[in-house]
Amino acid sequence: MSLLAFYARNAQEVLGLVAQHLYLVAVSTLLAFALGIPLGIVLTRRPAWQRPVLGLANVFQTVPSLALFGFLIPLPFIGGIGASTAIVALVLYALLPIVRNTYTGIAGVDPAVREAGRGMGMTDWQLLTQVELPLGFGVILAGVRVATVVSVGTATIAAAIGAGGLGVYIFRGVAVVDDTLILAGALPAALMALAADGLLGLAERRLAWRGK
Repeated sequence: MSLLAFYARNAQEVLGLVAQHLYLVAVSTLLAFALGIPLGIVLTRRPAWQRPVLGLANVFQTVPSLALFGFLIPLPFIGGIGASTAIVALVLYALLPIVRNTYTGIAGVDPAVREAGRGMGMTDWQLLTQVELPLGFGVILAGVRVATVVSVGTATIAAAIGAGGLGVYIFRGVAVVDDTLILAGALPAALMALAADGLLGLAERRLAWRGK
């Protein structure tokens, strides 16, 4: 059966798996954004915390996806079979680029600009929200871009713990040695990653142009 014929015959199931995949990626990326931005800001105010926090985030990046899912399953509240465990794992993978780029974006602001803000009587909060974050947001968005693309790919492994998504077709295709099934899951995931990368890249370039 050709890939197009497979999609035509299983259109409803394909759309359902695409929706599950988008849900996993969107929720995990939003949570990583909500956690990573404040954590990156804290690191700019507490430089001594930079090495241990980024080191821990690096450790999560080195753990293979299936192994991390396996470690999380027995944990109370956040573990178990299903989407919640997958989302926690995806958040852990997405944190490093967001935290690191938030720290880099804010720390990279010209010190003269900061001093000018302080000379105008700005508080630390005003300096952060009106100067540092706007100037560093292009770099921060680059971290979100990387995290999103990584999440799209890693979310395919989530099917192994019953979280659904396009990985269902990939695992099913591997089990029965069916290239059509594997492509049915891999192709939409790849297109999703390319679309996310392209859209966020466009936003990043526009922000960089405005900054200039």
